[in-house]
Parts: sequence; structure tokens; C-alpha cells
Amino acid sequence: MTITKNLNGAEATVAIEGRLDTTTAPDLEKEIQTLTGASSLTIDLAKLEYISSAGLRVLLSAHKNFANKNGMTLINVSATIIEIFEVTGFKSILNIQ
Repeated sequence: MTITKNLNGAEATVAIEGRLDTTTAPDLEKEIQTLTGASSLTIDLAKLEYISSAGLRVLLSAHKNFANKNGMTLINVSATIIEIFEVTGFKSILNIQ
């Protein structure tokens, strides 16, 4: 998995490429934790191929952390990943555009 991070003032953007699973989820969690100055988070999933329950847990945790700020948004979500969000109920929890 490749993580690209951009902080523009209080707006953070993280792009994920590859597989977000048990092996790579801790890496994403660490990267998100470094965004202490950010009040909003956008996660670009255009190149995300797969997400496991460990990846879902990281997204839920980030969602909760940014809920008290200006929120978290997922963008460029593929049909495959949307289907996983629908089956798990995450589609109704996360802000997906």
C-alpha cells in the first residue's frame, strides 16, 4: 500500500493506493494520527483495490476523531469498495462523495 499525504492549512488529504488490510492498516492509522493540526480530512480511495475489516476499523476511528472537528470525507470510491461499505453498513456512517 502507498499512502500520499498532503496538509494544506487545516485541510488534510490522504490518498491510498493498493490494499488496506491487516498488514497495512496500522500504517494508515499512524499517518492519520500525525495530522494533529488538521480540522478536516479527505481520503481519496481512487486507487484502493481492497479493504478488510482492519481497514474499516481505521476509517471508523478516523471518522470519530474528525467528527468533533470539520469532519472526514471519502472521495473517488470505486463500486467494489462501495459494495463493501454497503454490506457492512459503513455507507450510512461515513461521508462518501
